[in-house]
Amino acid sequence: MTNTCRLEHDCIGQLEVPEDAYYGCQTLRAANNYHITGIPISHYPRLIRSLAYIKMACAEANASLGLLDEQIARAIFKACEELVDGKMHDQFIVDAIQGGAGTSTNMNANEVICNRALEIMGHEKGCYDIIHPNIHVNMSQSTNDVYPTALRLALILEIRDLMIAVEYLHDALASKGKEFAHILKMGRTQLQDAVPMTLGQEFDAWATMVGEDVDRLREAQMLVHEINMGATAIGTGLNAHPDYQRTVLEKLTALTSLPLVGAANLVEATQDTGAYVQLSGVLKRVVVKISKICNDLRLLSSGPRCGLNEINLPPMAPGSSIMPGKVNPVIPEVFNQIAFRVIGNDLTVTMAAEAGQLELNVMEPVLGHSLFESLNIIRRGCYTLSDLCVKGITANEDRCRELVQNSIGLVTALNPYIGYERATEIAKEALKTGRSVYDIVLEKQYLTKEELEDVLSPQNMTKPRYFHRN
Repeated sequence: MTNTCRLEHDCIGQLEVPEDAYYGCQTLRAANNYHITGIPISHYPRLIRSLAYIKMACAEANASLGLLDEQIARAIFKACEELVDGKMHDQFIVDAIQGGAGTSTNMNANEVICNRALEIMGHEKGCYDIIHPNIHVNMSQSTNDVYPTALRLALILEIRDLMIAVEYLHDALASKGKEFAHILKMGRTQLQDAVPMTLGQEFDAWATMVGEDVDRLREAQMLVHEINMGATAIGTGLNAHPDYQRTVLEKLTALTSLPLVGAANLVEATQDTGAYVQLSGVLKRVVVKISKICNDLRLLSSGPRCGLNEINLPPMAPGSSIMPGKVNPVIPEVFNQIAFRVIGNDLTVTMAAEAGQLELNVMEPVLGHSLFESLNIIRRGCYTLSDLCVKGITANEDRCRELVQNSIGLVTALNPYIGYERATEIAKEALKTGRSVYDIVLEKQYLTKEELEDVLSPQNMTKPRYFHRN
């Protein structure tokens, strides 16, 4: 930036804008107003690219309808292509959380595109009598259809990336399920010994828990494909050509290669944020389940001497500044914290969606910011958990076998053969004396050694089977 400025004005008054800036006075005014998160909208490049695609589609639609000069439309289109290519993103300086239902973000885009289009046509920045941010770049539009449409385009792509990351975690867990399929261990309910299972079954269950949420994400993504372009201010289409909604939808679909759907009722679509609530709920579902898995990983690896110690998590960092040799389950812990953040964002989305009034929900900036953050940290968390934890997990097979052999829970497997009352008697005696269930059953001659070993074999204890009651 140079030290020289150009003088611009809006309905509030005049403002000096840095001469080299592609943004204009409305953007600068908003940047001065909103020192909130410290995160500018340039932090979300897909949002900027989405805005660019929308402005490209609008310029094409308006030109084809005879509303916009072809030369100006071409200049706007070329300026937008540069944004799609990642150029000038540093010119998007408005804070992600802002008042005005996203007007400052829309005007940031309008001004940057306008000034770059002026340069393309051989003019200086700020020559708004030739190309104007509102008159030309924002023709047939309102923030109230541009901003939510841009959010949705960006969210579609962010959800797509998250689905890939969730599938990646699913595959890592499923791989461990196969690796540990032969290892017998105790299953637990309410943190008490229950019945035997394999360690592979435990990991397979987690893989299924994670994998099924890919379909839930896909369902939520489909809702986001409905857009309200053509609604203008409140859904009545004021100041737009009668064929504009259809035309701009065709142009935008062609540019993005996304199966976008125009809302049937634009008044409804301009105020309804239900799709965001649905998506946020699915994101909460995803992290709650993965965080539960992380809790399990921490329990199963607890110890190493005074805990369960059935599995080993890869050591990623020294665990203490005072306790030598201590290693903590830091990767599961960080995903737990991701979950807490996403759950908080879900509450924000819920409250913001509820706060909409009449024909517009002005809280969409915080809706978008919350959803983008959740999508990004879950995606990164899935890769981190997969690569730095799950893939490196090893099993303590001897420890698993020892816990099974010494568990009172073994007696549950004997119910069909010796009856509930005898099984209860054995459980009480084993608990009181410290002796094994195995030894007590043989001593009381409830089963022969051959019968007992058959009942307690791993292949018979970890799946349904026919049995004969005595």
